[in-house]
Amino acid sequence: MEETLKQVGLSDIGRGTLRAIRDLPGVNRGLLGLATLRPTSKQSIGKVLEKWARKAPGRIALRYEDQAWSYASLNAWANRIAAEFRQAGVRQGDCVALLMENRPELLACVAATVKLGAIAGMLNHNQRGDVLNHSIGLVKPRLLVVSAECREAIESTDYTPAEQPGIGFYWNATADHIPAPGGYRDLDKASIKHSSANAPETAGIVASSPCYYIFTSGTTGLPKASVMSHYRWLASMAGLGGATLRMRPDDVFYCCLPMYHNNALTVSWSSVLSAGATLALDTRFSASRFWDRIRHFDATAFCYIGELLRYLLNQKPGAGDREHRVRLITGNGLRPEIWADFEQRFGIENIYEFYGASECNIAFINAFGVRQTAGFTPLPFKIVAFDNETEEPVRDARGFMQEVNKGGVGLLISEITDRRPFDGYTDPAAGEKKLLRDVFKKGDCWFNSGDLVRDQGFRHIQFVDRVGDTFRWKGENVATTEIEGVLATINDLEHAVVYGVSVPNADGRAGMVALTLKPDTRLDGKKLARALTAELPAYAVPLFLRVREQQETTGTFKYRKVELKNEGFDPDKVTEPLYVLLDSKKGYEPLTREILAGIESGTIKL
Repeated sequence: MEETLKQVGLSDIGRGTLRAIRDLPGVNRGLLGLATLRPTSKQSIGKVLEKWARKAPGRIALRYEDQAWSYASLNAWANRIAAEFRQAGVRQGDCVALLMENRPELLACVAATVKLGAIAGMLNHNQRGDVLNHSIGLVKPRLLVVSAECREAIESTDYTPAEQPGIGFYWNATADHIPAPGGYRDLDKASIKHSSANAPETAGIVASSPCYYIFTSGTTGLPKASVMSHYRWLASMAGLGGATLRMRPDDVFYCCLPMYHNNALTVSWSSVLSAGATLALDTRFSASRFWDRIRHFDATAFCYIGELLRYLLNQKPGAGDREHRVRLITGNGLRPEIWADFEQRFGIENIYEFYGASECNIAFINAFGVRQTAGFTPLPFKIVAFDNETEEPVRDARGFMQEVNKGGVGLLISEITDRRPFDGYTDPAAGEKKLLRDVFKKGDCWFNSGDLVRDQGFRHIQFVDRVGDTFRWKGENVATTEIEGVLATINDLEHAVVYGVSVPNADGRAGMVALTLKPDTRLDGKKLARALTAELPAYAVPLFLRVREQQETTGTFKYRKVELKNEGFDPDKVTEPLYVLLDSKKGYEPLTREILAGIESGTIKL
């Protein structure tokens, strides 16, 4: 058994299993919640909030800075806002778009919106101009709520009270009491006069109803608005918060991820509400102040995105690294190469890595406490052979797909059923592109995750790469994560983004890295080449480097690779230093115009 586990990368199963046995009542409650949940159930986020306001009215539901709200006060606040939204004409199925940074008012507005059966459009406050204009247009809001810190963002769009008379505009004045601009209603002043009684609409909401629009990060073009349902949120609450994390009423769950991301709004908040625990909300992530903020809130848990943990590891070790009460963390994107280092340095053993996406109808969770895996799922899925050149799943002579063997890498797909529907996007055409039909038999339908994963056996997977990030060079498939894993072990590097670039007179794409060096260090091209060639196959060693002062990321810490790929190693497009590897013994050398001319003419072969 142990040997089998090692072969698929699951060699330390047991730690999470023992904890699950100890917490068996919590596990059973979570599993029961999952088993009884149906899309037609009259269950919703609003009902859960009302339950805790009734059962534990004085328990702290939300903390922000030095303020705190009990479940009773948060629920009453949401009810007053819901009454104002109703008076402004919001009905079930309408969208209330929210443009706000992380703050208590944002959560209250979300709760108010979903209590009415309406949909919260979670706008990305980092967007500007045409991109934000596009995002607002996708959700067609009945109301638009803007916080004072986002005034510049909204004024960069066409969405103003004068230009959009059909939309109701509300203003959150924040603690600075910034007056509402012309055409806006002050939300606090407008809602304070209303009753704090529960909204009657909440009782009739069924689980399959949409609750949020969550936007894709826009790393591959303009954002799309994916539809999130109460059903999927409730499934996260039961399966993740209840059965897996086994949250306790006295837990304090720290969240500094933006609320327009599902890791915050669904994973974090649903986990908290699974036990009537406390959500500690912070405005934004700060690597240098992270552990101070954890101690400020006395947090026992937090949610991460993989790069967030890498930023923490890149901070200088300090005496306070283990001065905290965090007993568990959950998130996605924790790279295998830094997993053990993070555990050891910060003393956190319960890491519940998961796999999922805003539009995805399946999720994996590291429920058994196994290192270096995205986890397990009981739901129907397959991992099928994939052609990286055509970027399409492989089909046999009959037109059907083929599963990979245990330990193999392929495209993750999940079956679409009545119990596991695909909620799609606001744009039906965009949703159709995510569907695969006639996969194993005529008439079946599967969701295309767009991710390459490794089949670890025992219904576990390991994330390998996004489709399109894996490229083909010298007739071999190269995973960007494999190269980034090696680069992560090199001390001089702060960040490294790997992607494939087209090369004249060559098939496939060669590897290129955008590097950010640590402060007070210089690029040693020979040393870097030596380290990479020692750890990687020759075809996987990147041939081009680009040295940047800082990396461009989305609001959820994803690297913006599209622009990097488009600019390639063209000095007319790239103003930063460029390097090329012509001789592994000489190492990386500056990419001069003469060398570039040789590559383009074919006289220099790579």
